[in-house]
Amino acid sequence: MITIYGIKNCDTMKKARAWLDAAGKPYRFHDYRADGIDPTLLAAWAAHVGWEKLLNKAGTTFRALPDADKNGIDAAKSLKLMAANPTLIKRPVLMAGEAVLVGFKPELYAAALG
Repeated sequence: MITIYGIKNCDTMKKARAWLDAAGKPYRFHDYRADGIDPTLLAAWAAHVGWEKLLNKAGTTFRALPDADKNGIDAAKSLKLMAANPTLIKRPVLMAGEAVLVGFKPELYAAALG
């Protein structure tokens, strides 16, 4: 089963969901703004893809953080920040079996999902 994690109104999420729909790939959507994110799952993603890839430093949520939170970020600090502010997680995160994809690139989705 494919699960896609993100925020409902995000443009990149809309593109990813449209791709899944067009490809006929059934999936479950988890809105981590509305439903939160399990810190254990977040840690597993970070272990799989790296916390640097998972943390969205380009978004408004990150820019709005106090400097104390933005400075000296390491794996542990980033996981705490993302758990407290799920909008800091890059979108979408797609899980399919052992695959964990961060962001949306049609060619990577096609390769991972067949």
